[in-house]
Amino acid sequence: MKIGLILGDQLSLNLPTLQHLNKSKDRLVMAEVADEATYVKHHKQKIALIFSAMRHFAVDLEKAGWQVDYYCYGEHAFRGFAALISEKYADAGELVVTRCGEYRLQHQIDRDWERCIGVPVTCLDDSRFLCSTTFFQQWAQGKKQLRMEFFYREMRRYSGLLMEGDEPAGGQWNYDSNNRQPYTGKTPLPPVLTFEHDDIDRQVLALVEEQFPSHMGSLDSFQWGTTREQAQQALAHFIEHRLPYFGDYQDAMVTGEDTLFHSLLSPYINLGLLDPMAVCQAAEQAYYSGDAPLNAVEGFIRQIIGWREYVRGIYWLLMPDYANENRLGNTRDLPACYWTGDTKMHCMAECLRNTIDHAYAHHIQRLMVTGNFALLLGVLPEAICQWYLEVYADAFDWVELPNTLGMVMHADGGYLGSKPYAASGSYINRMSDYCKHCQYDVKTASEADSCPFNSLYWHFIHRHRRQFAGNHRMKMIYGNLNRMDEAKVEAILARAQSLLADPDAL
Repeated sequence: MKIGLILGDQLSLNLPTLQHLNKSKDRLVMAEVADEATYVKHHKQKIALIFSAMRHFAVDLEKAGWQVDYYCYGEHAFRGFAALISEKYADAGELVVTRCGEYRLQHQIDRDWERCIGVPVTCLDDSRFLCSTTFFQQWAQGKKQLRMEFFYREMRRYSGLLMEGDEPAGGQWNYDSNNRQPYTGKTPLPPVLTFEHDDIDRQVLALVEEQFPSHMGSLDSFQWGTTREQAQQALAHFIEHRLPYFGDYQDAMVTGEDTLFHSLLSPYINLGLLDPMAVCQAAEQAYYSGDAPLNAVEGFIRQIIGWREYVRGIYWLLMPDYANENRLGNTRDLPACYWTGDTKMHCMAECLRNTIDHAYAHHIQRLMVTGNFALLLGVLPEAICQWYLEVYADAFDWVELPNTLGMVMHADGGYLGSKPYAASGSYINRMSDYCKHCQYDVKTASEADSCPFNSLYWHFIHRHRRQFAGNHRMKMIYGNLNRMDEAKVEAILARAQSLLADPDAL
């Protein structure tokens, strides 16, 4: 008899493990184990989503004819998978598992499992991605610096998505310049999609509340879907109600509006409840049917077959050394507001409230507000990377680490992105209404009430002149700095130094 181990982010009926096994002879094992739930302090909603989705998927597997052994959290003494397998399945002929999404666990599997468990281990490549790790390695070979845009074009050609022969639909590969409109309220917001909790959901929510009381977040506002059917409902809801305006407003931020026209599909895709290619094809069909404009559909598809596949490729290409990169030499602690949400900066307070309440924030809130602030402060990359991994429902190490360490913190020296995504408060002011509700003045940088983003931005540019002055994409920025009055520069730097002395007071 063979044993197939299904991990919590492998909830797909097309999983290679299932293709490798025989449902009439072999058994599947799923387990909620402490090592995975607590190696970082995951948001309560993230744990609840994964546990409930796992339990629902186990039911689906049994309905499909599989024999499933399911181990619920708190009902067994095994902290990790290896101990469970070695004790319960020592007589198995083979343990089959699909490669996992985190180097930490995959390294344990490759190094220790067969020796410790005493059972032959077969580890299968994960076919649920469009780009294999081998293909990405071949594409990256010999390149000193990688660029997502060129990789994305390869994926468009390979997948055929939004292609008309050898040319991109509409004649352009990328419509990102069209997708930067602030939301002014003229376009009606989409209806909210909610899901009824079933007995499995209620059991898991009670379990998480009891077992993980010190973890971030509340379960009162838990509204994630936890089944394949609900994930499909979420996809259909996005295509009909959100996708038509997703492109225009994908960078917009509005006080009190936590999702706007964003899809909220990444947790379902990353868990395996939705197939990424099927999601892209649904969006593509909306374009060809005239139900969504090209700029929206292209921008959405680029996030999946572009960024998602790209960061996964970088992760497996460069780990484990990549996790230790810190090219800007950052050492500061993460301010306490990242856990409490208690700050006078309205933009930060809004993004952190969304994070704490929903285990969610959209990509601009993450990149240009909470991430940008950590970059400007000079936070230790390891600290902000761990925070992102802890607090977001869609965060798994393969996708979180490159996005945070490379794109947000520029800690890899520009390998993932050619320039740091540092920005002053003017960007936030342009793309949101946040600054209108803030006690800080977004139009100044050197006064006692100046927007902290403004003061810290110029401090960041000044202190990293050696690293970035030669970057052609930052030539204009350093030209502006050089033209500033010396007294003004000194006043801005003095204001920034006072902020850096006590960022918890902001």
